[in-house]
Amino acid sequence: MKPLSSKVALGTKIAAIMLPIFAIYHQDLTVVANEAIRSEPMSHILAVPFLFAYLIYRKRRILRTTIPLESPATRDETIHNHEAIGALLCLLSFLLYWQGSYTFNPLEYHMISLPILIAGLILLIFNTETLMALAFQVAFLLFLVPPPLEFLHAAGTALSTASSEAAYTILRTAGLPIALTWQYKNPVIALTRPGSTPVVFTIDVACGGLYSLTGFTIFAVFIAYIAKATPWRKPIIFVGGLFLIYALNITRIIIIILLGAQSGVEVAMQVFHLLGGWALIFTATLILLTISEKVLKTQLFATRDKNASCSHRTQDTRSLNHFSCNACGRILNPKNINLSKRDLAKIAILAIAAIPIINLQVPVFALTMGPAEVITQTLAGQQTTTQILPSIPEYATRFVYRDKGFEEIAGQDASLAYAYMPSKKSETTIWVIIEIAKTRSSLHHWEVCLITWPLAKGYQPKVTQMDLRDVQILQNPPLTARYFAFQDKELDITQVVLYWYESSYFKTDQGIEQKNVKISLISFANKQEDIPTLEDKLLSFAIPVVNYWQPIKNWSQIALLITQNGNILITATMISLVTILTYQFIKERERKKSNFRVYSKLASEEERLILQAVEKAKKRKATTYTIASHYQELTGKQMALDILAQKLKEAEEAGLIGAEVDSIEDEPTIVWKSQIAFRGQTRFSYTQSKRAVQ
Repeated sequence: MKPLSSKVALGTKIAAIMLPIFAIYHQDLTVVANEAIRSEPMSHILAVPFLFAYLIYRKRRILRTTIPLESPATRDETIHNHEAIGALLCLLSFLLYWQGSYTFNPLEYHMISLPILIAGLILLIFNTETLMALAFQVAFLLFLVPPPLEFLHAAGTALSTASSEAAYTILRTAGLPIALTWQYKNPVIALTRPGSTPVVFTIDVACGGLYSLTGFTIFAVFIAYIAKATPWRKPIIFVGGLFLIYALNITRIIIIILLGAQSGVEVAMQVFHLLGGWALIFTATLILLTISEKVLKTQLFATRDKNASCSHRTQDTRSLNHFSCNACGRILNPKNINLSKRDLAKIAILAIAAIPIINLQVPVFALTMGPAEVITQTLAGQQTTTQILPSIPEYATRFVYRDKGFEEIAGQDASLAYAYMPSKKSETTIWVIIEIAKTRSSLHHWEVCLITWPLAKGYQPKVTQMDLRDVQILQNPPLTARYFAFQDKELDITQVVLYWYESSYFKTDQGIEQKNVKISLISFANKQEDIPTLEDKLLSFAIPVVNYWQPIKNWSQIALLITQNGNILITATMISLVTILTYQFIKERERKKSNFRVYSKLASEEERLILQAVEKAKKRKATTYTIASHYQELTGKQMALDILAQKLKEAEEAGLIGAEVDSIEDEPTIVWKSQIAFRGQTRFSYTQSKRAVQ
């Protein structure tokens, strides 16, 4: 059992990392979780925390060994290199977070900045070795980033088209009387039955397998990482998994069509829901696991024989202040984790820095307090009122209609249309569309619906884009809207739209709930010359509408200054990072060249051969036993492991090699790494080495 002080030290350091993360990102993580639970395109995110936890658990022995490692820096250095790089990564994540809050899609920026912050905190609190051990796990959190809706629509359309054409070809080849057509820009497979009406199946985005493919990508990456296989097999596992899930989806479509022809559409739809989504993902995962083990001869879980022991394990020594075996390098008893004064100082500085950052924090979308009585009536479907919008001088607010059909199709709670009717006939009517939904994905972009979606289906859009850009409509807190002007090709009508997203608290039958809101201001131009005037008009209406919804979070002047100069600050931070890393690389290279000069002048023939054996053994994990094997290949002679271990220790003290912690079968193991910049023309060949020894 580990000493209590070691557990307390470890818990304190972990808390120093976790608390800032949850304090800054708790709102973003809540929004992502809500999207994952309620939105099918984002449901794959639900698997990320569980897989991430397992990946951390699998590395527990490695982490228990790397965390106590001390920095190799000298006592004269006030700040270690890994601490400086960690601080810059934290600053970079902070700047990216704030710069993203100034954009039209803040959530994506926030979640991208999360792994950067975690990497920086690990370097600050722990060390480089711990970050290297957790590099994949930290990068795995990028799966928390919601995929762009434009990408989902384009990829979903392409997959549904390809899947329907493949299923149609297979069924047609089998001699079935089917036809492939298009309806509402979706592929439709119609199966003709003798004496009855044809059975029609529409292959939309969900049927096309996009959601299954997106979710399975996470599992394919996970399996490829944990698989015990040579590096070239891992990409095969990943790519093969993607082809597998695509083939299974085509098989699912074929089965549904055949069942529909035999038992009716209702039975086919029940099977569709049974075989869709997560069922398809788990089926593909099991098949991929079986293929990986049987065909590619991979092993997912390391088999540990508790009774197996190294024959030299009684000769334990201290390497990197750990008790390890001289021969196999297995670390038997990791060093205790301590909480030094330096660690306490870093934790205190981190806490002090986190306080203003948390106070500067803004929500993912501008939080508002709308009129409660209006929202209650709207969501209940009883009646609506104009109180949801502010009064504008010389304009009368009118409720036009509620589009319940669109609500059902889009998965929204409410879709309300209002109009600002001018008292002067010379003025233009301003239309307002307010859409309310539990998830952001249910509130579609205008340009995606009118342009991106038709193009993805292979059709020409019915509108012509005239202008598309982001416009800031509120300084504090920064709120960015999207301006979109287009012309209807059939009706020859020019429409100007200014829309933005918010997140509001609504009073419903279930109590106070937070929901997503999309507000669109719309106007129509009689001629193209009127478009700039209408843009100004929409902006003049947007400001009172936004202010009327009463933002409850204002940014301080410091936060605004950081955000407005974000690009400059991000660039300066990245230049500083590159400069430090470049300097560190050059310094390390010069040190290895200096070691080579020492090696060439001072090392004996035997020492040179040992160092060459270390260099050659790096491809097979350079443990003492592996180095001894290569030494025998070079010289034709055996060297006792205890003698070789002593020689390696002397070379380490001279700075010619270094001991590092590596993972062998998920077990922490001491391996040796050359610290010499060998030159090709000075390396000994096997023959030269043997002759030198003889």
